[in-house]
Amino acid sequence: MKQKYQQAMEWLYIACIALSGTAMVVITLIIPFGVFMRYVRNNPLSWPEPASVVMMVMFSFVGGAAVYRANGQIAVEALIKAVKPGVRAAMTWGVHAGMAITAVFMLGYGVQLCVTTWNNTMAEFPELSVGVVYMPIPVGGLLTLLFLIEKLWVGDPPKTSVMYSDQPTDLE
Repeated sequence: MKQKYQQAMEWLYIACIALSGTAMVVITLIIPFGVFMRYVRNNPLSWPEPASVVMMVMFSFVGGAAVYRANGQIAVEALIKAVKPGVRAAMTWGVHAGMAITAVFMLGYGVQLCVTTWNNTMAEFPELSVGVVYMPIPVGGLLTLLFLIEKLWVGDPPKTSVMYSDQPTDLE
């Protein structure tokens, strides 16, 4: 059961990275396009900036969950390594508790935000519900909770995980 859960989290991690990467590529393409249209073609468009904000929300919250699984979040390594193992374990549990509180907050209030804004639309995208724009917030909270469950129940991802595939290699 643990192995199947870990495999599911691996696929979920890959999906998070792919979605976040796609959002970043879209941002990278539409912002220069908007600048080009405004200053070179003298034809300013109204949609590139709000579209990039939508993509940044996606990138931030979905990518943030993936960063947590990869242990890439902000941590004070020097402090953690300087304390005794018992204190280190307590600090680690504190980090997990803080992440759980944050994820539950994102999930609960994110759903409430989506429901509250569901009937609102953006002027630039009249068919797009503002609730859909905010959807990455509760989704990111849920993903973070799932990755936290993996850490607490199964442990860190195995060294065969795709998240370790970009580690530097020895040149000699």
